[in-house]
Amino acid sequence: MSLLIVGSVAFDAVETPFGKRERMLGGAATHCSISASFFTDVRIVGVVGGDFGGEEESVFETHGIDTTDLERIPDGKTFFWRGRYDYDLNTAHTLDTQLNVFADFQPKLSEGSRQARLVFLGNIQPDLQRSVREQLPNAELVALDTMNYWINEARESLLETIKVVNVVIINDAEARMLADEPNLVKAARKILSWGPSALVVKRGEYGAALFTSEAYFAIPAFPLESVFDPTGAGDTFAGGFMGYLSSCEKLDEAAMRRAMIYGSVMASFNVEEFGTERVQRLTHEEINKRFQTFKQMTYFEATPFERAVKAAK
Repeated sequence: MSLLIVGSVAFDAVETPFGKRERMLGGAATHCSISASFFTDVRIVGVVGGDFGGEEESVFETHGIDTTDLERIPDGKTFFWRGRYDYDLNTAHTLDTQLNVFADFQPKLSEGSRQARLVFLGNIQPDLQRSVREQLPNAELVALDTMNYWINEARESLLETIKVVNVVIINDAEARMLADEPNLVKAARKILSWGPSALVVKRGEYGAALFTSEAYFAIPAFPLESVFDPTGAGDTFAGGFMGYLSSCEKLDEAAMRRAMIYGSVMASFNVEEFGTERVQRLTHEEINKRFQTFKQMTYFEATPFERAVKAAK
């Protein structure tokens, strides 16, 4: 029961119509690993600068996240992103990006990390994702995330990387762009033809969808009255999804469907406050309660007519 997460650890500055933070813990690997830590043992691979101190380290330590492979560069600065959201919280407006030490990031895996059962390759350069994948020949399931920048600027490398992973986790706009297909179902079919066994499409406030060669499964987003900051919601979803899968003995479609629910549950907590603030304080009781509410919300009973039709078959 182990999950390896490779990606960015960062500082974010975010402003929404409901408030702002000038400096908070962020990055894809951060959001993903904290979320996953509620389900499984997590190792993280990333890089930070000398400005990444004890307060930030303690967040990982508190959640039992192994940071052996979190590289520290004392004379460097940690990746920084500044963004703004207007009332359309689905769209982030990037105001500043400083790659800093992340610009030269070369993932370094210890022997312990090489033994991971499941792997999540966060949104980094596709060549780096593939180099990590090649170091993990015994991983049972490998998933990757990407973004529009890599789809446009490193398409051929990304396609080669997609061929060697089991699951692709991206949002609906990226799926359409990647497949060069406006219809999401057709886009999914094309992406699956390149090698992955499953495609997970994140749809923000509209939920998420799972595509395989034989099935389609969709869920709504959990209804919330208060949404303060969507930063990291997609990575938190991926953490819940991958973390739950890591706790399963059998990685079949049924497990993936349940993992979709847990991913959505974790993302719903993430957006209730800024950055990782809400997820850091989560309890297993809160997660399970919202999971049960989600099940009730999406459950419906067959009518007598439907039961009769099924019996006739």
